[in-house]
Amino acid sequence: MSKRNIVHVEIPAADQAAAGKFYGELFGWKISPMPEMNYTMWEPEEGPGGGFPGVSDESPAVQVTVYFDSEDIDADLKKIEKLGGKVVHPKAEIPGMGWFALFSDPTGNVLALYTGMNPG
Repeated sequence: MSKRNIVHVEIPAADQAAAGKFYGELFGWKISPMPEMNYTMWEPEEGPGGGFPGVSDESPAVQVTVYFDSEDIDADLKKIEKLGGKVVHPKAEIPGMGWFALFSDPTGNVLALYTGMNPG
């Protein structure tokens, strides 16, 4: 069975620059704005990093999204539906990085799967 490590965490932000400043100063995270994607990455010294997406219907301010490593997103999405979950956002490419998909568990919690371009 594959490891299911947490690989990315998204914290929606109405003002990504302000969020970056807040968390950067609070935790000492490296902050990297990606304006072409309307996204700001954050990276701790150790452990998984994440990003600040803009607040939207898909990323509401009250919803922190945890991304889990997946060796086969398509197979995982089929299993999620078989177990009573729902696909919220189908598998999609993050150009130059990998692929992701969003799903909800039977309670309605939204989580994500991620596969990098060079898994392993």
